[in-house]
Amino acid sequence: MSKFHLPVVPTSSFFTDPSADIFLDDVDTGSSELPTMVYPEAPVLSADPTPAPFGSSLAEPSHFSSTLNEPLSSPNSPPAELHTPPLSDDSSLRRSTRHEPHSYREASSNPLWQQAMEEELQALDNTNTWNIVDLPPGKTPIGSKWVYKIKTRSDGSIERYKARLVAKGFAQEYGIDYEETFAPVARLTSVRSLIAIAAVRKWRLNQMDVKNAFLNGDLTEEVYMRPPPGYNHPPNKVCKLNRALYGLKQAPRAWFAKFSTTIQNFGFFSSQYDSALFIRKSASGIIFLLLYVDDMIITGDDTIGISDLKAFLNKQFQMKDLGTVSYFLGLEISSTSDGYYLTQAKYASDLLTRAGITDSKTASTPLEPTTRLTPLDGTPLPDATLYRQLVGCLVYLTVTRPDIAYAVHIVSQFMSAPRSTHFQAVLRILRYVKGTLFHGLYYSAHSSLQLYAYSDADWAGDPTDRRSTTGYCFFLGDSLISWRSKKQSLVSRSSTEAEYRAIADTTQELIWLRWLLTDMGVIHSTATILCCDNQSAVQIARNDVFHDRTKHIEIDCHFIRQHVVKGSVHLLSVSSTDQTADIFTKAHPPGRFHDLVSKLKLVSALPP
Repeated sequence: MSKFHLPVVPTSSFFTDPSADIFLDDVDTGSSELPTMVYPEAPVLSADPTPAPFGSSLAEPSHFSSTLNEPLSSPNSPPAELHTPPLSDDSSLRRSTRHEPHSYREASSNPLWQQAMEEELQALDNTNTWNIVDLPPGKTPIGSKWVYKIKTRSDGSIERYKARLVAKGFAQEYGIDYEETFAPVARLTSVRSLIAIAAVRKWRLNQMDVKNAFLNGDLTEEVYMRPPPGYNHPPNKVCKLNRALYGLKQAPRAWFAKFSTTIQNFGFFSSQYDSALFIRKSASGIIFLLLYVDDMIITGDDTIGISDLKAFLNKQFQMKDLGTVSYFLGLEISSTSDGYYLTQAKYASDLLTRAGITDSKTASTPLEPTTRLTPLDGTPLPDATLYRQLVGCLVYLTVTRPDIAYAVHIVSQFMSAPRSTHFQAVLRILRYVKGTLFHGLYYSAHSSLQLYAYSDADWAGDPTDRRSTTGYCFFLGDSLISWRSKKQSLVSRSSTEAEYRAIADTTQELIWLRWLLTDMGVIHSTATILCCDNQSAVQIARNDVFHDRTKHIEIDCHFIRQHVVKGSVHLLSVSSTDQTADIFTKAHPPGRFHDLVSKLKLVSALPP
């Protein structure tokens, strides 16, 4: 008999235990580049402009508009009213099998979720996560809660029902029950770069997952927690945590430290340029392990070493070997002998379905060329929640959809106080995504591994503060691996100054990529070509002369010229027609837009 008791709570009974409710808003979110880890699941985008890249595969909106499949209205029209679609007659059946519970009371009435909670408690007991003790004087225990998630496969079918016990880490106090919290995860540019290299070198991409990853982290602080709902315990006792339970502020750091130490004992070292990239070089070949919380990609040319690594990890942790990678962090990865195809079609489809867009209306571009959004356009939205959820999800969709990067960059600037015109712009992006659902990145096995870049700027393009927009993109042969669309932090007094600031940002990314690719075994002994369509900016970088036009950007001048002289960067002037990064700085009419999309090597299906 199991020692865990999960009582079935009648649905008609009154439930009063606040610790059993789910409060997802209590979970801290991290930055998009090196976020603080929370849950080792597929990516989720929160309502915050800086999305948390893990959690469920899509942020679960509290409500979506049932009128989103209406025609696009004028920019000045008020936002559509938000309604929750009525449930059909079989709602109780659907809720019991496809619905994620919002409370322990709701979950405890379903045998599937009961089993999931019992399995979680059994795993916690097996790892000696806590001891039941009396609460010492002067100590305050934190609460706990259950989080429920239906895990699905890439085709949408149910894989399993997952219940996660999470500590309410928001109640922790710095210096008392936690200290440092930061923990890195792999940058998505590193993920794309590794896949591009694996495609050319015909390496197999292996995927593994760590079960209950955070429970492997050693907890050094003294933390007490109230027993969770459904756990049999003596009265007036608390749980003294021995392991870094999910939800604790220090849990991500403890897990990463544990994994780093373990993998280094097997001969791996961490890259200086992405701490989540682990490398082992030997006479037999090279192995790469890229870690994103508890998900990892393993590849290389040392097949025997990879098998030994899997066996080693299985001894150290509870692992799940997922075979050849097919679904990683919400990315669908299809492979043939000629390369890899990356898309987020399921993620995009889920977003459109939950948003209520079910008709056939599409848009030819993500943004009207004449659109100039400002903070005062239109009328304020009565509830900004839906807007933030949609934009948050679109931000993560740009991981494989550079064609919407500029449009998403624009609507992301109004997260704090969105208005009707901003909402209409979001709807247009969604309708464009609907018409290009299967667009994705193709990494060909016949590509070269030569790095080159494009840099561009839209001078004074913002109608509110007249700041310029920087756009750049990097190709590894034919494979697009990095891009950016971002408003510059300072106002530029000329187009040359704006372009030069963009070149400085591009050069910074270029140097980092050269270092990272060197660690990945791709060495560039010659200068990397950086294409720019502003001849004045190119001349300033080539000529060692400072004057009134450059003294206020002198640091950028020195930075770029240093790498030009060193031989790391070669600036090349190109025509505006051939400027691929133009798609990241402004909106375009359909003809020009689709020409730029083709230059990005986006495809709508895996090439035959």
